[in-house]
Amino acid sequence: MLRRALVPLAGALFVTLTCQGQTPASSSSSGVDLSAIDKSVNPCQDFYAYACGNWVKNNPVPPQYSVWGRFNQLADHNEEVLRGILEDSEKNQKRSPTDQKVGAFYEACMNESAVEKAGDKPLKPELERILAIDSKDALTKEIASLHNQNINVFFSFGSSPDADNARMTIASADQGGLGLPDKEYYFRKDPKSEETRQKYVEHIARMFTLLGDSASEAGVKARAVMALESSLATAALNRVERRNPHLTHHKMSVTDFEALTPALDFNLYFVDTNSPSFTQMNVGVPDFYKNLSRLLETTGMNDIKSYLTFHYVSSYAPSLSKEFVDANFDFYSRYLTGARELQPRWKRCVQATDRNLGEALGPKYVEKAFAGQSKERTQELVNLIEQEMEADIKSLTWMSDTTKQQALAKLHGVTNKIGYPEKWKDYSSVEISKKDFVGDVREAREYEQHRDLSKIGKPVDRKEFGMTPPTVNAYYSPLQNNINFPAGILQPPFYNNSADMAINFGAIGAVIGHELTHGFDDQGRQFDADGNLRDWWTAQDADEFKKRADCISNEYSGFSPVQGVNLNGKLTLGENGADNAGVRLAFMALTSALQKGLVSNTSLDGYTAQQRFFLGYAQVWCQNVRPEESRHRALTDPHSPGQFRVDGVVQNTPDFASAFGCSAGQPMVSANACRVW
Repeated sequence: MLRRALVPLAGALFVTLTCQGQTPASSSSSGVDLSAIDKSVNPCQDFYAYACGNWVKNNPVPPQYSVWGRFNQLADHNEEVLRGILEDSEKNQKRSPTDQKVGAFYEACMNESAVEKAGDKPLKPELERILAIDSKDALTKEIASLHNQNINVFFSFGSSPDADNARMTIASADQGGLGLPDKEYYFRKDPKSEETRQKYVEHIARMFTLLGDSASEAGVKARAVMALESSLATAALNRVERRNPHLTHHKMSVTDFEALTPALDFNLYFVDTNSPSFTQMNVGVPDFYKNLSRLLETTGMNDIKSYLTFHYVSSYAPSLSKEFVDANFDFYSRYLTGARELQPRWKRCVQATDRNLGEALGPKYVEKAFAGQSKERTQELVNLIEQEMEADIKSLTWMSDTTKQQALAKLHGVTNKIGYPEKWKDYSSVEISKKDFVGDVREAREYEQHRDLSKIGKPVDRKEFGMTPPTVNAYYSPLQNNINFPAGILQPPFYNNSADMAINFGAIGAVIGHELTHGFDDQGRQFDADGNLRDWWTAQDADEFKKRADCISNEYSGFSPVQGVNLNGKLTLGENGADNAGVRLAFMALTSALQKGLVSNTSLDGYTAQQRFFLGYAQVWCQNVRPEESRHRALTDPHSPGQFRVDGVVQNTPDFASAFGCSAGQPMVSANACRVW
């Protein structure tokens, strides 16, 4: 996954894609953002500082954000488009069922006076049920009620493609129930981590005081919640461990699963979540469930109720009155990420509508912002990069022919989803009221949770999108072996129909190559062409892959985004490897296009086509990040910061050195260049 984009063409092979509302990234003749470049920097010393230096100086992080970059700028643009759509639907709710749903949802969210007047009253019925828990059955039923609202207390349960038969959907139980971003937050011993845990306890206590508890009562409950979560975390896998799909693949019978956690009645749970009947399931972390059962049997019921209460209120806090919104923001945004101010209400309401009713809003966004684009012609762009990847695989000297044949079979099996789904979700059963915002959020959550569980035992719908159309991102699914590009990212600066093609190859072309490479990274390579978890590598080839992957892991572990914190090369390995290979594949495609005369090889704005390519790549990663967010991301984000997504890649790329005339010994020419694909 990227936070990323796609590639264009002209003439017979290359397509001109047209987006309403597109604006060029710069006024230059080539499409290079000349104003972003800091020519006082030698590109061979620090290419990111060269390509983005002036952009970084002139684009400080706005107070409502913890990070500000080209992704955020495009997301802001998309939200403005969505705002216009929603304000129109709000005024014309009788025009169609879709206008009623998205218009009423947005209206309920924007009615701040009604939300303030309601306070925490919309939560009272569920809170009373939590307080009334007096038995194992009552606890099981309450967990099911919260899970139906997508509040994953104690654990998570849903559907997933079966890793042994990826065309079919299986029930899937996994770890869950933590309020901090990762297991490691509960156990790190450095002063900042100790402070974070204390701030978290204070935040939990603040939530209880807002519900009416005294400060002393709230403190007792907060410490109990923290102790319970810390115990839950002991048996959870951390983010690096979860990158190994074998550690989260444990198929077993329902009977065997129930035996792991006798403290809960899972037959009752399955009934109350309206789950289809099934006999086999995947249990992500069996030891987690063993630990959970012991925890439930040894923890007092009052402490369990405090835990459930906090997670229930925390889940709805952004939809409640100002005091809850502010409390949620102060810890999760201000403290953890460094954001200074709450975003305007209209932005939060646009985001909430997209998050909860994304495929009701999606068709209107596509009509407004994706008009004129052809999914079929865009597919040709992907085909071009796939051709280069096939050539790349065939040329590898470290891989045997036996494994190459399997790799090519997987590449040929990749399918692509571009822009938006062929079939939209049916929201006809979702009841939305313009007078009950919390009720609307709950209704949308329950619909989505039921829709997810209803897939169990059915064939996987591989045409379904995992992101809404306005999303500025892209992703690869190993269990479905497909790459996915929402309409929201197929716009400047990732694709710009006014820019020179070399720019677009560097921007969206690298994104396509990036997502394709995920099928062959340290995670993706363990799945076959059909998405099944199957080892198709010879032992020697697997060892050769690991040597090359370790080079990238070690390289990026040496990068420090904020003083005292280095990147975790093992956590970021998949994304870093995909960045490196994605740029290589896109550059191969550019070279092929230049040879065929399909792209101008003349100098534009003082840069060759090859230089424009690397500038096109680098400038989509221009960003500023607050120190708090840098630290947070270094601990939890599998993606490297923009600076290292640029410099880490180009120093491994001989084509960059050739393009800019860099010499051995300069920082952007690695003495031990890493390459997997």
